[in-house]
Amino acid sequence: MRQEGTIAAVATPPGHGGVGIIRISGPDSHAILGRLFLPASPRFAGFRPWTLHRGRVRDASGSPVDDVLAVAMPGPRTFTGEDVAEIHCHGGPAVLAAVLEAACACGAQPAGRGEFTRRAFLNGRMDLTQAEAVAEMIAAPARGGLRLAQARLEGLLGARVAALRARLLELRAQVCVAVDFPEDEVDCLAPEAFLAECAAVASGVRGLLSAHERGRCWQEGALVVLAGHVNAGKSSLMNALLGRRRAIVTDMPGTTRDFIEEPVQLAGLPVRLVDTAGLRETGDIVEQEGVRISRDLVAQADLVLLVVDAAAGVGHAERELLRQVRGQHAPDSPVGVSGPSDISGLAAPSGMARGRVLVVLNKADLAAGEEGAAAFPCPTEVEGSPCVAVSALHGHGVDELAAAARAMVLARLGEAGGPGSAGASGEPESGDLAPNLRQAQALRRALDELDALADDIRAGVPYDLCSVRLDGACAVLSEITGETTPAEVLEHIFSSFCIGK
Repeated sequence: MRQEGTIAAVATPPGHGGVGIIRISGPDSHAILGRLFLPASPRFAGFRPWTLHRGRVRDASGSPVDDVLAVAMPGPRTFTGEDVAEIHCHGGPAVLAAVLEAACACGAQPAGRGEFTRRAFLNGRMDLTQAEAVAEMIAAPARGGLRLAQARLEGLLGARVAALRARLLELRAQVCVAVDFPEDEVDCLAPEAFLAECAAVASGVRGLLSAHERGRCWQEGALVVLAGHVNAGKSSLMNALLGRRRAIVTDMPGTTRDFIEEPVQLAGLPVRLVDTAGLRETGDIVEQEGVRISRDLVAQADLVLLVVDAAAGVGHAERELLRQVRGQHAPDSPVGVSGPSDISGLAAPSGMARGRVLVVLNKADLAAGEEGAAAFPCPTEVEGSPCVAVSALHGHGVDELAAAARAMVLARLGEAGGPGSAGASGEPESGDLAPNLRQAQALRRALDELDALADDIRAGVPYDLCSVRLDGACAVLSEITGETTPAEVLEHIFSSFCIGK
């Protein structure tokens, strides 16, 4: 990407709106604004910094394009750290395109993806964790993800990582003293103290990794997969959860042959809801591939909604799926689900396995007959997995299903986050930290270096060799905040941004 010159782009989303903004950044931004802007007031004597002025924008031929408000913002106290100008015009696509074209005719260059934020990073206005948080705030699927992105945008994650790195640098200095002056009367770094400090930093890294796991669903959306036998009502249930007709529903078995994914919020939790092909033995090659994909998605899911026809009960395919997801043997004897007595005496799996499957007894209205879905005697568990009853056709129990799914996902992620995690307590709070995937991968590499360093210290490896591990951990932490991040990584990060940010 360019790091010099003046760039311009539309800074508001595509489409129609009341107001659209053209952003210009670079050394010539104020001069370009002056050539574009025709003030409405005869007393206009030039742009006052940070003040909106009303006037018109004219094109290269001098013809007026739109009635606008314009502002000039001098660097370095701007988003990019450069001189910035903004033109607030009407939000129609044709208007914005005409104003942007006029700005480019006056000397600006069209901005690339993420170029404004990249300039802010390169000019020292933010570290890389803050730059990434800009895009994550825009893409946040729910308020919980917004809070996590806001904490990173405020620099809290960068400060935490910098503090861990500072401890390693201090330890590196002590190692140098111990190596350079082994026989002098200076405080030598004892192996026990060396190990204790490494363990303290490693504990901090593990805490951030646990926070990543707990916060992942709020940032990316939890993967919730609808699975089950053909004609169990998976597609109908997906439509009911979405509140609209998205999946094709017929009485013909095998209608859904590929997976369908849609974003939705279940009781406020952002999820990626996936409808999959029905699980059954089939000679149809296309359907076989759909079943294979379904099983792969089940293996990746944060939560599996195992949809069962309430009247037909739990069959071999459902028991096999429960066996796969829970990683334990399930009883082979047929188990009905017409009432609590049908599941008596079956042992529940462990807590983590339990959180992987929620059995959904669909078509409860048909199973209950004339008394209606509300009268269906739903068991609390089926083969050790929690259970809810719904009628996707009439919407009965859908809200309860959403609440149960939310609780199970948060409980499972909280359990994965370790003791004391607040996974099941609700949304993230202001100031909570949760690294994104790139940052978490770097933290794992740093933790590998620290674990290997601890092994070396215990094995009596000379301190000058141990310092190599320290340098490696410091370098990886520097990549998180952008001090030593490779150029190709930066290119990948900022190319994922929208144009205009």
